[in-house]
Formats: sequence, structure tokens, C-alpha cells
Amino acid sequence: MIPVGDSVRTRTFPFVNLAIIAANFAVFALELSLGSDLNRNQFLCDWGAIPREISYFFAPPQRPEAVIGACGLTTSNVGIEEMARPLTAMFIHAGWLHILGNMLFLWIFGDNIEDALGHVGYLVFYLLCGLAGTAAQVLAAPYSTLPMVGASGAIAGVMGAYLVLYPRARVAVVIPFFILLGALSVPAVFLIGVWFFTQLLSGVATIGHATGGSGGVAWWAHVGGFVAGAVAVGLPRLLNPGPRNRFPS
Repeated sequence: MIPVGDSVRTRTFPFVNLAIIAANFAVFALELSLGSDLNRNQFLCDWGAIPREISYFFAPPQRPEAVIGACGLTTSNVGIEEMARPLTAMFIHAGWLHILGNMLFLWIFGDNIEDALGHVGYLVFYLLCGLAGTAAQVLAAPYSTLPMVGASGAIAGVMGAYLVLYPRARVAVVIPFFILLGALSVPAVFLIGVWFFTQLLSGVATIGHATGGSGGVAWWAHVGGFVAGAVAVGLPRLLNPGPRNRFPS
């Protein structure tokens, strides 16, 4: 199911959400300009978040190691600059399907969360959800040398927040094999619930694998970002259920 619209109308112009989408496409255009696959792969290594680097930063091994992985990671080249990569990785994508899918979900759901949290609050929320997703993937696969890229963790947080804030919303979706039938209206709870359950099952299936992923997908980043987003907007409303914190319809 591919979302193409939702029933929730915004009261403010979502310029932060649009700026994030524009930034993602700008970085992707830069990737395309690099030309060869070798240059693009090096770009992913230079700016993607590598779980093993993050693990080594917080718990460096006692003995030096040789170069490992496609990105040439050694224990000697892990420094504070590598810790900026979880942020830069949120704006990098591995291909057209990757970025178009992510940006479509962000376009559909992000404007409503920006409307609910405010422009600055939404930007902080988005980045923190992305970092939470990265942290979850690192915990699931601390020694993976594959660079993590993509906005999926942050967008998963947006979807978690949407589920909490707009549980009665409806989402217009198209089904690829039945596209001639047009868009169908389904409850947001159903669409997002099925999506999250799929991510969780896929993440559980990777437990015990070296990379903690399947086919290069960081499933636990999706799970971690989603949980972070749902908790970030839901917990304050549960603790202080006043008029301003009631769940909007």
C-alpha cells in the first residue's frame, strides 16, 4: 500500500518539512553527480553512519585491528568527527526507490507533525528520532561495517507520532497491482500498524546475523525511530492530559 494523501488538514505552512525534503533531494543530486559507483560508495563510507565505528568510539577494543569492511575501518581512524555521521546519514540515500519512498511518506505525514509540534519543535523531533533509530540499529548490530544511510529512522518517528496524535485519521492509498481501482481510504491505525509490525518482524528475523540487517535494510532503525516518535509525543500527553494535550482527531 502506497500512501498518497490523508484526511488531516494543517493550519500552518510546513516549511521545515519541505526544507528537509529539499535537502534530501539536493544531497541525492550531489551523489548522482559523483558519476561512478566507486565514487558513490566512497561517499556513503565518508558520510554514512557505520555501527562498528560508533561502537568503537564508546568502547574501543584493547588491541589494534587491521582494516576491516568495505569502508576500510580501523580502530585508529575512529574519532569525534565520525560521531557527526549519524546526522549526515539521514540525508543520504542509496537509490531512486530509496529516496522516493522515504520522501513520499515524509510528504504525507510530516506536515501534520510539524503543525502539531511547531516548526522548531518538529525539526528537533525529526533529528532526535533519526538518532534514536541509529542507536537502535547499533545496539542490534554493533559490529556491522555497512554504512547506514537514509531518513527512514526519522520518518519512522514521524509515523509513530502520527499514530499517537491522529489515531482516527484516514489515509488514501493505492495498491500497485490494483492501481486501476484508484485510491482507497484506510484507517491510519491499520496502515501504520501493519507497517510497524512488518518492520518489527523483519528486525526480529535478523537477530543473530552479523550485520543485523537483511538485504541492506536497517530494520531496527525503523523500529527505534518509530518507538521514539510515539513516546516523545505520547508520554507528555499521558502525564498531563489537560485541554492542550488532548489527542487531536
